[in-house]
Amino acid sequence: MTSIPDRSDQENERPDMVVLDCRANAKGQREEDALLENASQSNESDDTSTDQSPVPPAPLKETSFSIGLQVLFPFLLAGFGTVAAGMVLDIVQHWTVFTEVTEVFILVPALLGLKGNLEMTLASRLSTAANIGQMDTAKDMWKMIMGNLALIQVQATVVGFLASIAAVIFGWIPEGNFKMGHAVLLCASSVATAFIASLLLGLIMIGVIIASRKVGINPDNVATPIAASLGDLITLALLAGISTEFNDYANPMVCAFFVALTPIWVLIARRTPSTREVLYSGWEPVIIAMAISSVGGLILDKTVSNPNFAGMAVFTPVINGVGGNLVAVQASRISTYLHMNALPIAEPNPAPRKCPTPWSTFFGSGVNARSARVLFLLVAPGHLVFLYTINSMQGGHTTLTSVFIAFYLAAALLQVVILLYLADWMVNWMWHRGMDPDNFSIPYLTALGDLLGTGFLALKFTRLSKSVQLVMVTGYLSSLISSPSVSAPAASI
Repeated sequence: MTSIPDRSDQENERPDMVVLDCRANAKGQREEDALLENASQSNESDDTSTDQSPVPPAPLKETSFSIGLQVLFPFLLAGFGTVAAGMVLDIVQHWTVFTEVTEVFILVPALLGLKGNLEMTLASRLSTAANIGQMDTAKDMWKMIMGNLALIQVQATVVGFLASIAAVIFGWIPEGNFKMGHAVLLCASSVATAFIASLLLGLIMIGVIIASRKVGINPDNVATPIAASLGDLITLALLAGISTEFNDYANPMVCAFFVALTPIWVLIARRTPSTREVLYSGWEPVIIAMAISSVGGLILDKTVSNPNFAGMAVFTPVINGVGGNLVAVQASRISTYLHMNALPIAEPNPAPRKCPTPWSTFFGSGVNARSARVLFLLVAPGHLVFLYTINSMQGGHTTLTSVFIAFYLAAALLQVVILLYLADWMVNWMWHRGMDPDNFSIPYLTALGDLLGTGFLALKFTRLSKSVQLVMVTGYLSSLISSPSVSAPAASI
């Protein structure tokens, strides 16, 4: 008598368990579909009403016009920021600390590159987290913010210290003369500048990403350019001011203070799983990118004082900044696209992939090719605006001739073409090898942008100087042929 009700109860309970399980699976499938396909595939309103977990908002469908419209204003803002940074560098290059401790010029691209190594990487990482719903609740958002801020402070301190060592080595090897006072000054200036600039820009990035999601703008389109708009100017102003104000007694204390804070930031960064992983595995791209940027700084150090390279100081932050900004936007967009649409990042046996062709990178039908075309088309108009802005402010100590503009635009376009193609290849290559492109790709790309920009700009000034000399000699010989009776001293040639 007692066994029959038990069986009936069990039989009555079993279908209920199946229904609940099916509902749980259906809800999980709907969340996955909403994330991967930007639309819900279910019509069961009862199930969706009982799901209290936040579903990440679907990304907007973007056309070329919408991409260009969202990128244009931050791109111009970032460009004017690099113009201001170039004007500052053009002024401070004549200060006593820059003339007596010329190794400070080697620090410039390395510290300016921190916006790509740290701030743009932070912006890309947080943009992806916001797009896939990892910052929808207040608890998750603050946990992500605190972990990432602590992480970039650790990285800024270490990279600033290593950049000063690289500057000392690159300055010591050609001259063969080591000065301890210069080394301590470079260490204090580099570490303090990197720490303060990263803290300020990190706070700005967090505000921009949160605000952009609230108003329905893709953070990938605006966060990285805005990071660059103030990054160069703040970093150069801090470097110039700090290196001038510090003295022989304060320099060791400053170095010790910022190094002593590092364990505190490490403890905070370890509490967040995503930043804990980067804290242990994310040093290779940051350090290698710093070394690459330091090579560009060595080129700047050897050319900025040469009269034939007048304008290097004011144009270097501009060409490097524009290229780095555009490639950071593209890398951030491709990384978010892979996170939202591709297979899991940690495939045990990734299938071999062919290297993308330039045609697929710029003329494909996908959204990433569309954004590459939009970003490339911004290069020439943007640089023309920036060039005439510098010229109107009487900076650069150069005259904007048609030959100068042609050489400059050729260098800028070649730089951006190479960077956008490398971004398409590098981000996908890293993804299919289990590396998160948000943490690894942007430091390499922006550092290569600094090296290519500085190298192409120096090559441009070299070719331009030879072209001007050739024109002068040709004009002089033409005047001799047309007026043979007029003689001039040979020294005038």
